[in-house]
Amino acid sequence: MSSLRILVGVKRVVDSAVKVRVNSAQTGVETTNVKHSMNPFDEIAVEEALRLREKHGKDKIKEIIALSCGPAKAQETLRTALALGADRAIHVKSDDVLEPLTIAKLFSKVVNNEKPDIVILGKQAIDDDSNQTGQMLAGLLNWPQATFASKVDINGSSLDVVREVDGGLETVSSTLPAIITTDLRLNEPRYASLPNIMKAKKKPLQTVSPADLGVEVRNRLQTLKVTEPPKRQGGKIVASVDELLEKLRESKAL
Repeated sequence: MSSLRILVGVKRVVDSAVKVRVNSAQTGVETTNVKHSMNPFDEIAVEEALRLREKHGKDKIKEIIALSCGPAKAQETLRTALALGADRAIHVKSDDVLEPLTIAKLFSKVVNNEKPDIVILGKQAIDDDSNQTGQMLAGLLNWPQATFASKVDINGSSLDVVREVDGGLETVSSTLPAIITTDLRLNEPRYASLPNIMKAKKKPLQTVSPADLGVEVRNRLQTLKVTEPPKRQGGKIVASVDELLEKLRESKAL
């Protein structure tokens, strides 16, 4: 097996521990003065790239590149990836709302420039739950894809992936280059140590624009309105089974 390069996608999202609230204009969730962090599925993607290098050695996995598309603050997420162990980072800077197809096009241009052998992405981002970018990227590149991965291994010049599917597990083998999207049970991400956080500040981080990559940012979807789910009604204690049945009939549950 020759030396391989891995490209890992990371996205800056509202922290998973934050209780999200709809903004006053009802166009989306409130993001001002709200804690952001790396998308949890992307943390798993970074961790898997690092584990593959630890298992096969730096001679086999010669470079891990982190890639993010978004506003200037996305560089914080890339620095986190660098602190975890990525070698360098690329930031496609854009203040526009980027839909999955646009992100897939941006990734495809970076892939054409960087020539990685494996691209690892989280299966979805927790802010939009689209679960589309990895599949679209595979289509644009005409590469094989292994989605919802719960186990990944490199076997010579091929990739063996165990996928989580309805009703069980599916094992697939793919040639390289290939796309992988990660599921929750693939691994448990590590934390960045303080020395590595300091070292990450000196690692190379390249910034480009969509125009530099020849990609036009054009949205095809329009969010009409975002509302919070209705508040749950309070419960009531009943004295007997007969009263319970009466209440169920009143609510038309029976």
